[in-house]
Amino acid sequence: MSDKKLSSAEQKVYDRVCQGDIMCKDLTPWESGAVPSLVRKGLVEIYKMNVSTSRVRMLKFMRLKT
Repeated sequence: MSDKKLSSAEQKVYDRVCQGDIMCKDLTPWESGAVPSLVRKGLVEIYKMNVSTSRVRMLKFMRLKT
């Protein structure tokens, strides 16, 4: 991790992302409020992925920024 200070919500979300990619909709409202600041700090990135072959729907996922 970098030397940037994280709030408790940001730290909790960052720890979950460190374990692997997570769907943004799986976060609680309290945790989802920390996502924009983690993106601004350059720690995580958001990407869209098609999860079903029969539907065109794309879901948002979050992963560590490399």
